[in-house]
Amino acid sequence: MEPNFREPQTAPLLIATDVDGTLLDDDERVSDRTRAVLGAAMADGTRFVLATGRPPRWIAPVVDDLGFAPMAVCANGAVIYDPAADRVLSVRTLSVEQLVELAEIAAAVMPGAGLAVERIGSGAHDAVTPQFVSSPGYQHAWLNPDNTEVSLTDLLSAPAIKLLIRRAGVSSAAMARQLAPHVDGQGDLTYSTDNGLIEVVPAGISKATGIAEIAAPHGIGAEEIVSFGDMPNDIPMLTWAGHGVAMGNAHPEVMGVADEVTARNSEDGLARVLERWWG
Repeated sequence: MEPNFREPQTAPLLIATDVDGTLLDDDERVSDRTRAVLGAAMADGTRFVLATGRPPRWIAPVVDDLGFAPMAVCANGAVIYDPAADRVLSVRTLSVEQLVELAEIAAAVMPGAGLAVERIGSGAHDAVTPQFVSSPGYQHAWLNPDNTEVSLTDLLSAPAIKLLIRRAGVSSAAMARQLAPHVDGQGDLTYSTDNGLIEVVPAGISKATGIAEIAAPHGIGAEEIVSFGDMPNDIPMLTWAGHGVAMGNAHPEVMGVADEVTARNSEDGLARVLERWWG
């Protein structure tokens, strides 16, 4: 793919990347080429951060494949997680009142949609707190569900790091268009798959705010960061970072706002960009 960008003059001080469809290839693995260039960047002093919609408990396979444990922005910015220590460093949640209001909106605008919430414990492997809780009959958007099914009342009874609204057979983009006018500050809508799944996070929270929280103590500003992504939940960090890179497999809206479009995740698109500085 021909480059479409204004190349930064100096190497970034921080690399932030989405996981699925970006860092991982189509087999959900980190390629040798990607692992090598990330290692070279970190050896040079550049920091590396995962920025994902995944909850903390789904970070371990990525860390195992990388061979090291970078800091992670999880749940689209709602959680800052240190996988090396299995420790949650900060959390932003939707309140019970907000969850109830959002559930009423979903029921009115999209009758029959299933609801689920992500909660957070003290670490990724907290066995005491059921972390993925769904309403009866919730249809999963992925093949490896790990939910606990409860009543709608129980679902909405505790704060959550995000609310999931699921409607099989409808595109996520169409759902977002329907729901967005009604949410009115109760949370921010986004999606990481176009398979009929909307994610609602606390208002003002995004991958960009999570990365900023990690970068600030090190004196790293947005202009010194390169970010990579492929779906609309990546747009805030791509537009905020000094250099935002969309993958060749990215959603059209993501390509439209990025500073650069690289090759696909299955073609080492991330590595190709970083090799300009650490090739």
